[in-house]
Amino acid sequence: TAVAALAVRPSRAAGLETLARTPRRAPVVVLDQPRNLGNAGAVIRLAAGFGATGVVTTGTLDPWHPTVVRGGAGLHFATVVERLEVAGLPPGPLFALDPEGEDIRGLELPDDALLAFGSERSGLTPELRARADRLVALPMRPQVSSYNLATSVAMTLYHWSAGGGAPRVP
Repeated sequence: TAVAALAVRPSRAAGLETLARTPRRAPVVVLDQPRNLGNAGAVIRLAAGFGATGVVTTGTLDPWHPTVVRGGAGLHFATVVERLEVAGLPPGPLFALDPEGEDIRGLELPDDALLAFGSERSGLTPELRARADRLVALPMRPQVSSYNLATSVAMTLYHWSAGGGAPRVP
């Protein structure tokens, strides 16, 4: 049986206003030039599940592409989803995930943080890396080269939520 659905994308102005509002009660996830549509969708689903303020992509990937919406299980409507240039990112301390960063286990991630993740192949762009207030690394054995993007986001949002930042589930 075929299923069809129509939905109206939330207002960009309203989304940008939500992202810019401070203080925030939850971080904004920033995907720096992601390439994989399915991974972007999975990240949006994670962000909605953890109660993140929103997900921002930089670069050419359209976070509202039908494949991304499918990967996000329709949860684009449960959090803000926008594409911005690095210069237009919302305010807040920028924590960029990078293997050369400081171990995340020793840090508390503030609620108003921007949590930035590089592309699956290239990592962070020089522009975003230069803007970072802090480089942060996830724990990983030396024999492992990297984690999947969605896995990295899940680990980071879990670390934030374990510090008491997550909204309470009734």
